[in-house]
Amino acid sequence: MNRSYLHTFLSLKAGAGLLLLFLGFTTQLQAQVIKPPKWTFTLEPKELQVGQPATLILEAEIPLGWYVYSNDFDKDLGPLLTEFIPQKSGEYEISAKLKAINPKKKFDEVWKGDVTFFLGKARFEQPLMLKTTSGTIKATLEYQMCTDLTGQCINYEEDIEVAFVAKPGVVAEEPGILKEVESESEEEIGDSLSEASPFVLAEPSPEESSSQLPLVESEDFSPEGEGESLWGFMVLAFLAGLAALITPCVFPMIPMTVSFFTGRSKSKAQGIRQAFIYGISIIGIYTIAGTAVAAIQGPEFANWLATHWIPNVFFFLIFVVFALAFLGMFELTLPSSFVNKIDAKAEKGGLGGVFFMAFTLVLVSFSCTGPIVGSILISSAGGELVKPVLGMFSFGLAFAIPFTLFAIFPEWMQRLPKSGGWLNSVKVVLGFLELALAFKFLSIADLVYHWGILDRDIFLAIWIVIFSALGLYLLGKIRLPHDSKLDHIGVPRLLLALVTFAFVVHMIPGLWGAPLKILSGYLPPLTTQQFKIEGGISSENKVSDESIKYADILKIPHGIPGYFDYQQALAAAKKEGKPLLIDFTGHGCVNCRKMEENVWVDPQVLKRLKEDFVMVAMYVDERLELPESEWYTSSYDGKIKMTLGKQNSDFQITRFNNNAQPYYVILDHQEQLLAKPMGYNTDISAFVEFLDGAKNEFKMRK
Repeated sequence: MNRSYLHTFLSLKAGAGLLLLFLGFTTQLQAQVIKPPKWTFTLEPKELQVGQPATLILEAEIPLGWYVYSNDFDKDLGPLLTEFIPQKSGEYEISAKLKAINPKKKFDEVWKGDVTFFLGKARFEQPLMLKTTSGTIKATLEYQMCTDLTGQCINYEEDIEVAFVAKPGVVAEEPGILKEVESESEEEIGDSLSEASPFVLAEPSPEESSSQLPLVESEDFSPEGEGESLWGFMVLAFLAGLAALITPCVFPMIPMTVSFFTGRSKSKAQGIRQAFIYGISIIGIYTIAGTAVAAIQGPEFANWLATHWIPNVFFFLIFVVFALAFLGMFELTLPSSFVNKIDAKAEKGGLGGVFFMAFTLVLVSFSCTGPIVGSILISSAGGELVKPVLGMFSFGLAFAIPFTLFAIFPEWMQRLPKSGGWLNSVKVVLGFLELALAFKFLSIADLVYHWGILDRDIFLAIWIVIFSALGLYLLGKIRLPHDSKLDHIGVPRLLLALVTFAFVVHMIPGLWGAPLKILSGYLPPLTTQQFKIEGGISSENKVSDESIKYADILKIPHGIPGYFDYQQALAAAKKEGKPLLIDFTGHGCVNCRKMEENVWVDPQVLKRLKEDFVMVAMYVDERLELPESEWYTSSYDGKIKMTLGKQNSDFQITRFNNNAQPYYVILDHQEQLLAKPMGYNTDISAFVEFLDGAKNEFKMRK
């Protein structure tokens, strides 16, 4: 009996771990903080001579999951080509165009053309000729870094300063190429703001150009270096494979595997060989099929999957169906005709039968492993093949090891508790967890499309009921189909029930507007709260008596007054004599919710936001289609921007060279920066310093 309780406790604990791992995977993809590439610049050859060819080597280490476009494809296609822009100088001249060394190439479905790019590491070579025996090569490198995990692209400008000493020689007299390159670069620099756009901005001064570079502090979870990053990713994928083993549609396959191999082999050696082939087949199927599916998805798939109502409602329904099945409402079985075909092919024997058995396992279990596998598959959407192949290999390896071992040692099955009691408890617990997770997908669709069916308090009420029922089940107060009779419960099960009820009690104050910081990012925002404590923090958005554009569908939390249209907010800032604070945010932005419910709610921050600034919340994923008269063609990608979200996103990219959320920008009345923009940072003191610094700078300029 003690061993049975131990199995129950470990299994239930593993089920809770699966929930945390799933949430961790999705959070990691959405909340990863961006770091820029690390550039190094060197001159070759070592013995430089005036008037002789030299080469400036530009090398970059690119963050995991991101890529940098090269410069050897059609510049009118859409992406920003990497460009070397020299400063006017009599110390050197450009002798040829910037050359990309061995970039990757692919056909981009979004841009409808071939593009070249770098993953992991980038290398460019700039041929030039020195004209003096000593000096400094000063230039600017413009480039674009993108990721297809979230559809983000960020433009960067890297200042280049490389000192040199050269031997005397012949000085070049015709800097025609240099003049041509400089002329072309100056024209292109102004293109980004020359197109007609509803956002009319003052031209930034040269002194402020550097301050408009994106400022997002790096807290990347991966270690430094490409190799170490891949190892970390493989470890995470391996752990995901182990967690997937306890899902209800995977664990019952272990006895099926044992029964398949028992009695098939004429010798022990043959049985071991077939078991290894079985495991290798599982790994191969996951690696090949998973990577192929990811490559077909296309680079915009991640963004569509995260915000569109179709995939989110689909996942909601899938999770509900499986939850009901795990709770015992019905059994999920394959059609008998399909099962008969599987048996017929598997019984043929030989390597084909072993492989088909492995394929059956992958096919049947994919419905449970899909949410975990999806976070690995999405990595290859932009053509990145090494990481998803290794990730899927690691997942398949962890997934295959137990099945292979049980196939080799079927007698181990005798040491496992029989299906029924403990396994059914695991299935039921996972059923409750899947039912709770289902509403997260529905919540995303509800927020983006403003259906208003799953506000924060309604969401919390549903979770409170679900986890209360889970606690009662663990205490034996609720019995479901296929449950064994429970005369008494063990201490581990009691402790798990107590933890569940503690979680329920923690959620209850959220029904009346408590922030619930632990769950920030997973709950709908406070702006959707219906019940509020009298005199507590209000989520309503109030600004005098004037009509606020889009206030009927968009909100700012904690009662902070503000706007949702840039021009309207700028006019209000001038009228009130306050700086303009831009909050680039999104409905599906987990980090935005964490900032609002962990930083903004702090009294010293909240006071400043309400009294010292005029705020405009610019939702980059808002799908409201604007009147046709307000549409415009972006100078950034040449596409027509028809929705409020696309125009807000385009504004962030073209004005601030950034497309990450949250992103906070503070401007004066001439639309110039008062402080360097800030990204995701939950350090309250740093955010206060950011606000106070901008406020003081604003007073000095008045």
